[in-house]
Parts: sequence; C-alpha cells; structure tokens
Amino acid sequence: MTTHPTAIGIISAGSWGTALAIIANRAGSKVTLYTRNAHVLESVRSRRINDAYLPDIFIDPHIIITTDLAPICNCDIIILALPSQHMRSTCISLSDRVDVDVPLLIATKGIERGSLALMSEVVSAILPRNPLAVLSGPNFAAEAAQGQPTATSFACLSEPLATRIIYSIGGKYFRPYLTDDIIGTQIGGAVKNVIAIACGIALGCGFGENARAALITRGLTEMNRLCIAKGGRPETLMGLSGIGDLVLTCSSATSRNMSLGMELGRQEKSVKETIENWQKRLAEGIASADSVTELAKKLGISMPICKTVYDILHENIEINEAIHKLLERPFVSEVLQTSF
Repeated sequence: MTTHPTAIGIISAGSWGTALAIIANRAGSKVTLYTRNAHVLESVRSRRINDAYLPDIFIDPHIIITTDLAPICNCDIIILALPSQHMRSTCISLSDRVDVDVPLLIATKGIERGSLALMSEVVSAILPRNPLAVLSGPNFAAEAAQGQPTATSFACLSEPLATRIIYSIGGKYFRPYLTDDIIGTQIGGAVKNVIAIACGIALGCGFGENARAALITRGLTEMNRLCIAKGGRPETLMGLSGIGDLVLTCSSATSRNMSLGMELGRQEKSVKETIENWQKRLAEGIASADSVTELAKKLGISMPICKTVYDILHENIEINEAIHKLLERPFVSEVLQTSF
C-alpha cells in the first residue's frame, strides 16, 4: 500500500514559518507556504530564498509558496505561524473554509491584547471543533532551518494526534518533546519575550552578567506565577518551553527581543523611535509586555520585571527611573509564591 506524504499548510512566511516549511519538507511532508508579502513571494519563487527573513538559507523547490489561502485550507495539517495580534483575524478568514477535522498547530507565541487570551483560546473561540496543538521552543529559526540539532516543546491533549503531527515535522535534528500542558507551554513562550527585553535593557545600560542571571531567574518566578494562575503546571516551565526558552532568548543577540532591549538600554534613540523600528521587525515582546502585564493585573499577581518593561515601552517612564523603582523593591524570600 502506498503511503502519501502529509500535506502541511503554513500560514505566514516570516522567519519561523519559513523555517518550519523547510523542516517539514525535510521530514518528507508536502509543504505549502502562505504569504501576503509580495517581496517574499518573488524572492522565494525566483531565487529560492526568503531574503526578507531567512537570507542565505536555501528553500527546496518542492515547497510551494502562494498568496492564496485555498490550497492551505485543503491541507492535512495547518500550522499557524503568524504574529500573535493577527491570529484572530486570520482564524476568522479560515472559519468557513477549513474542515473541522483539520488539526491546527499553533506556532505563535504571545497573548492577545484586549481580550488577554492565549493563542489556543483565540483559535478555539473561532474554530472550536478543530483539534489543536502548540509548538513552542527554544528555537532560533535560522539554526533549525539549517538543520542544526534543535529540541522543541510540543503540547497536545491527544496522543494519536501528537504522534501524527510529530512524525510530519520531526526528524533526526528537529526533536519535538511532548507535553499535555497547553497552558503552561504558551505562558512560557509569551513571558520569555518580555524577560528578554529586560535582559537586553540591562546589558544596554552597561550592567553585567550578574544582572542578566538575576533577571532570568526572577523572570522564571514571574512566569511560574502566571502559569499557576492560568491553570498551567509549574513543572512544565522547568523544561524546554520555560527555562529552555528563557536561557536561549535572554543569552543571545540573535533574539529580536533581547536586541530590542539592548537598543533601548543604550538610549541612543527615543523609546518611541526604537519601538517603531522593531515593530516592523516583529519583536513580539512589545505587544506581550502589554498583554502579560494586564493579564497579571487581572489575575491579581505580581510580575515586577514584566511591569517594568511595560512601563518603559508603553507608559513613557524613563529607563533609569524604571530600573531604580525595580531595585528599590523590598527584600523577599526566593521560595515560589504567587503573592510576591
């Protein structure tokens, strides 16, 4: 009996969407990549590279790129890899075109502004009958696309569905690790971008590695508080989607969010000018600082590092003033509690 390759449709040809297309193609799946960007479309079709997001990485000619959602909707699995604040409108576009038995793999990190919904909550609100899974991190898109060894957190409530998706994208060098904690996995992916901005600000201000280590560790505590308050499991964040993604994103200038923070910390431009520049480069932490802080407020938990980043980005508080306010907080126990 002939086994047909899994048809995977990927929405958004940014760096991560393009990397996932390369990864799924390498795993033997039939891949269609959707973009609304005419420059990306031309670049991939004519030169087989995405020079806007993943320059110098070859894209196999078997990967189809299109500006038409119709072939995506006919795929066996759809991967949603678009910016978090566009998730709802995209799902609305899919709602009357995708069969209810088509699994949706969320590869987007963030919390929706306004509703304060996780990406799984956004998708389920619009497409409630489609099976869901979540792909988190820690992954730099370029390394994964190059075929460098990469482990990633994969959350799904159905083991048969998880197995089906994993074998459609996984391989020798791209290793999904399964968990059933969809909430905790998403909390890690959203909060780590905000902590990465904080680490970048600290380094940009001239602080040393002690400060970065403190921010990563106390950032993990804040991540845990939000995870518990939302109904996730703190042990999930001891793995790839929590401490793994924190270490990666807060330790390299390859991270867009950390690079944004470093530019803010150097204070060579205004905060407004810096944000406008980095929004075009899709630094998810800008929106996440807002939504994470508002969600923490709604749930009645303290997240002082995230609040400090929010104050700098969205409340026009001077960086030096915001840092001094953070450093003047009372001494507390290190034991994990939700009330600190």
